[in-house]
Amino acid sequence: MTRDADSVAINTIRALCMDAIQRANSGHPGTPMGVAPVAYTLWQRFLRFDPADPIWPNRDRFVLSEGHASALLWSLLHLSGVRAVDPDYEVLGRAAVTLDDLKTFRQLDSRCPGHPEYRWTSGVETTTGPLGQGVATSVGMAIAGRWLAERYNRDELTLFDFDVYALAGDGCMMEGVSAEAASLAGHLRLANLCWIYDANRVTIEGHTDIAFTEDVAARFIGYGWNVTSVADANDVDSIQRAFHTFRAETERPTLIVVHSHIGYGSPVEDSPKAHGSPFGVDGVRATKRFFGLPEDADFYVPDGVYDSFASGIGARGQAARDAWQATFERYRAAFSGLADEVERIQRRELPDGWQEALPTFAADANGMASRESSGRVLNAVAQAVPWLVGGSADLSPSTKTRLTFDGAGDFQAGQPGRNLHFGVREHAAAAIANGMALSKLRPYWSGFLIFSDYARGAIRLSALMEIPVLHVLTHDSIGVGEDGPTHQPVEQLISLRAIPGLLVFRPADANEVVETWRIVTALRHEPAALVLSRQALPTLDRGIFAPAAGVANGAYVLAEADPGPPDVILLATGSEVHLALAAREELQADGVGTRVVSMPCWELFDRQPQRYRDEVLPPSVTARVAVEQASTLGWDRYVGDGGAVIGMHTFGASAPLKQLLDKFGFTSERIVERARECLAAARQP
Repeated sequence: MTRDADSVAINTIRALCMDAIQRANSGHPGTPMGVAPVAYTLWQRFLRFDPADPIWPNRDRFVLSEGHASALLWSLLHLSGVRAVDPDYEVLGRAAVTLDDLKTFRQLDSRCPGHPEYRWTSGVETTTGPLGQGVATSVGMAIAGRWLAERYNRDELTLFDFDVYALAGDGCMMEGVSAEAASLAGHLRLANLCWIYDANRVTIEGHTDIAFTEDVAARFIGYGWNVTSVADANDVDSIQRAFHTFRAETERPTLIVVHSHIGYGSPVEDSPKAHGSPFGVDGVRATKRFFGLPEDADFYVPDGVYDSFASGIGARGQAARDAWQATFERYRAAFSGLADEVERIQRRELPDGWQEALPTFAADANGMASRESSGRVLNAVAQAVPWLVGGSADLSPSTKTRLTFDGAGDFQAGQPGRNLHFGVREHAAAAIANGMALSKLRPYWSGFLIFSDYARGAIRLSALMEIPVLHVLTHDSIGVGEDGPTHQPVEQLISLRAIPGLLVFRPADANEVVETWRIVTALRHEPAALVLSRQALPTLDRGIFAPAAGVANGAYVLAEADPGPPDVILLATGSEVHLALAAREELQADGVGTRVVSMPCWELFDRQPQRYRDEVLPPSVTARVAVEQASTLGWDRYVGDGGAVIGMHTFGASAPLKQLLDKFGFTSERIVERARECLAAARQP
């Protein structure tokens, strides 16, 4: 391809971006204009990506971390002819992004939304927009690539050697999550990872010298990265040399610092206005004139541009994909069991018979903490599902998430183990887990529930993307005791429950933990949060109480009124279920028919048919008491106007557990008292 052809294609990308943003009268034109030569060079010269099969397993990943520049990605997907993929991972006959899609940029139901959205537009590897999330997620993709290579590659049969590229801006570099993730990537020596830092020195408030004057290159050298730079984003030769430098690096991740001009060629070049506002009709015309394009032709693609992409990324990607497929057929013949694993991973399927590994727990009045039973179940499941991989934010001795069976090992530079050490980096841990899930591994990460606040941005994205990340969160209540209110979660449960699409489980005993893992391990398009106790919980006798399989319905009748029907219903989750059972004994002894409902997952209960929900919570029984060591917000939907909620209305306190339970009213006596009050009110004429 000639240099003139390159220039025409680059300027076509710029014009499509300008036109889409101007048509929408909304968007960020400056960044796509400035960085178009970098993205074009990467896609046309280096990216191993087949537009006709955008989900083949060994493709290179491209993450647009500066997601506000989404018009750039939509233009690349369109010009490259990327095919659409359905939710069942079947490649369709239509384009992922048509010219008409570009014309509806940022409009309702458009395939070109304001920021890249995974599962909505094929070719988007991860949802981006919250700055820093994309680059942090890319670290998870690079870890997945390394892990897959170390498990599945054999001699000359290389199945996995993909690279991960992330295009980031000044905002990404300012966000703390990118620093967390970059630090870990340097420690792990992820040489398959390349961040491209678009240093255009402009943000919404103005030039970056008002808030951001650090030496980014020096910082990344300190992290253990290979750092190179490109003085001018329009210098395609220098850009190519930088990518060759990355390809030659075998020991460190690479940061390419590219100095660009935001809004290059526009009347507002290098101004904050170019960052966040359309150029205006006259500005677009003037910019097209600057680039030698027809001023009055909107969404114009010159002759030869589609062909150049087809002969560039299209031909190279197809050749790479075809070669991989041929390798995989030879691999299947030699290693049929491993090949079956690879195919199951790509379809998010589990090994046959994996549920046989699930343990059961005998009744035990002393019981164990749900974090402890969860750790045992996790180890059993992980032995049956070899691609279940994860770790903790420096807390595995407390969260009980370390895989301890023979061969589990640690994942470190040069080591292929399954235990990840995220360090004290909750936000990065969750974002990295997202990247691993996007690469089709089954990841989990863990920390204390209170610190889910630090990870919330990435937890939210796991739900938005509908990916099956497991967020294992322990130390679930004021039961943390002497550590005090800084470590005692109050509002975190309802905060997680407020995230659409996130399943939040707070199991009451070891067998509810087993059933929780049965559900969450099989998830394909939903994340889950497992909220687990530090203190021991009795293991219930399921010969007396209902089977723990009721967890699958979100809530179930654990203990029925005797005789029925119930006069009062006690609802609880986690450790408070046992308080409810103790209160039931006293109420039943006084002739009050009392039903106890264990409610480990609100979200699953809300999905049940109305008939089932009415069977568990009969509308005629208005005397209801809910009890949970957390904010009371949300419980009113289940207890109704005639019910009561025993929960937290303040922060906790530093004291031994028994004193805290007495202080905040988490006692069977308090439950009995409130139940009697509700029952008396219900019986008034």
